[in-house]
Amino acid sequence: MITAIVLITADVHTIPETAQAIADVDGVREVYSCAGDVDLIATIAVRDHEQIADVVTGTINRIEGVRHTATHIAFKTYSSADIEDGFSIGE
Repeated sequence: MITAIVLITADVHTIPETAQAIADVDGVREVYSCAGDVDLIATIAVRDHEQIADVVTGTINRIEGVRHTATHIAFKTYSSADIEDGFSIGE
């Protein structure tokens, strides 16, 4: 499974509706409304790179209220359990 993180600038007046429309797209796991340089962050999980293009450029970029996206591909996932295991000395 390939994970992508999509940073989204949205029309400020339609953020809740835009976020819900993005959340309803196949392949989108979660959408976060956030403060900072971007309005929304979406996580995507798909089987191959072509599907990322379909989800982002074919669907998300066409949703009313989306002004700009920047897509980042994840190489590896780390969790707190992974980090703790890395520092464990055979306990």
